[in-house]
Amino acid sequence: MANEFWKYGLAAGVGIVVGALGVTLLSRGGMDLKKAAAAILSCGMDMKDKAAVMVDTAKENIDDIAAEARYEQEQRKAAARS
Repeated sequence: MANEFWKYGLAAGVGIVVGALGVTLLSRGGMDLKKAAAAILSCGMDMKDKAAVMVDTAKENIDDIAAEARYEQEQRKAAARS
């Protein structure tokens, strides 16, 4: 549940940044709207990809830590039985 909160929060933050960038670019005038929109979308897609990689890396690290903790727990249980 908390993982989804961070995922959606990150997506919302990226959307706000991309939107602000778009407003800034379009308010300057003299730019072709189609080219500006394509550039903004391209940057947004890059940021989304980077965020997805960060989330996946964090998930893998957490899974590794949990696996190590389970192993240590089993080792303690085995030692207690002996």
